[in-house]
Amino acid sequence: MTTAALDRHYSSSQHRERYERVARLMPAVEWDAHYELVAAVDALKHERNAVILAHNYQRPEVYHGVADFCGDSLELARYAARATADVIVLCGVRFMAETAKLLAPDKTVLLPDAAAGCSLAESITPADVRALRARHPGVPVVCYVNTSAAVKSECDACCTSSNAQAVVESLGAPEVIFVPDEYLAAHVAAHTSVRIIPWQGHCEVHERFTGQEVREYRNASQAYVLAHPECPGDVLDAADFVGSTSAMIATLERQQPPRAMLITECSMADNISSNFPDIQFLRPCNLCPHMQRITLASVRTSLERLSLAIEIPDEIAAGARRAVQRMLELGRTRAS
Repeated sequence: MTTAALDRHYSSSQHRERYERVARLMPAVEWDAHYELVAAVDALKHERNAVILAHNYQRPEVYHGVADFCGDSLELARYAARATADVIVLCGVRFMAETAKLLAPDKTVLLPDAAAGCSLAESITPADVRALRARHPGVPVVCYVNTSAAVKSECDACCTSSNAQAVVESLGAPEVIFVPDEYLAAHVAAHTSVRIIPWQGHCEVHERFTGQEVREYRNASQAYVLAHPECPGDVLDAADFVGSTSAMIATLERQQPPRAMLITECSMADNISSNFPDIQFLRPCNLCPHMQRITLASVRTSLERLSLAIEIPDEIAAGARRAVQRMLELGRTRAS
């Protein structure tokens, strides 16, 4: 679309800039359909003194249209911990909103759709963690951030995919219980001398990929393959790079391959494509049904009604906050 055409569509330079980010993904007429909702959310953010945080897997119109900050789970947690707004709208899934509330207990934290859950988080309960501790007395427990606050409260430390190995090794133990993702646990085990005791949880999005299909895509396209460590081991073996979503972005910035495949939730490639105009993204696409529940309409309703406000009982919050803060403190120590 020409500059003159953009000017006809948008009187606001901000809205014009937003469309330019998604121009590779949708025609102007589709973006126009979102315009009223984007403007309404902007007004409500100002009225509520709110900030919107969006995970990298969010819909492009949410990610580029209304989010004030985007990132992976670790980056969202760090931002929530330092947020100055009165209201935090977490465009992601419930465990992310709970993590934000743990780190910003005096803020109103909103999840736009109550049904935005996570198959990994639902694969383990606090009772399961207690049973693991009983079977392995004295062994510390690390939980992936994709867990409920109640599960985190039973664990010694929390981690994300970007710092899982560092968190495991920071405990100084010869063996560590790692929950709930079996594939991430195996990935960590392959890169550390610490013995990992896993739990058999899986992400319903990442476990659908197979090594065979990745190799077929790669042979046909000669694309650079980046895979999330929640994928099965044969997928990771077939990839050129394995890491978190933020690490994928950093690697693309460094490598600048002509073609790339992101073996993760497929909204990710849509959202970052405007940052890499010279890279052709190939999309073996698996969408997360939970992430897709967050829409511009649900964000607007959430701000209008201040719902769904996340609340965590004090007896759960204390232990869960300790596990999450240990993860963040490790990052600060390593950075200093």
